[in-house]
Amino acid sequence: MPDPAGPFRRSDRLLRSSEYSKVGREGRRVAEPAFVLLVSTREDAGDDPVQRLGITMSRKVGPAVVRNRVKRRVREWFRRTRPMFRSGIDVVVIGRSAAAGLSDQDTKGILCRLADKANATRS
Repeated sequence: MPDPAGPFRRSDRLLRSSEYSKVGREGRRVAEPAFVLLVSTREDAGDDPVQRLGITMSRKVGPAVVRNRVKRRVREWFRRTRPMFRSGIDVVVIGRSAAAGLSDQDTKGILCRLADKANATRS
């Protein structure tokens, strides 16, 4: 049976540095010890209502194995919760060092709380 959340495609990601910068400049910022969430609405999203995700992890989070595990968890959270997000938004998740020790459930809970605080979800 196909997953209703669908795959995480290239078109669902922020790819360019300029896209990250735009979200950083214009986006709403909410933070917790493990993650910072930046959310920005795209003006040109009228034709493309896709929600896009960008992830950044500094080396302070841990070695590559740990950083990649955290990024996989963030991608999976976004892929599964994408239907709850408003159309045409860009989301950037910045990992902090506290993210390394979180379980999968803790990661999802924190990110859902941050998305609600950032007013990124549908009413």
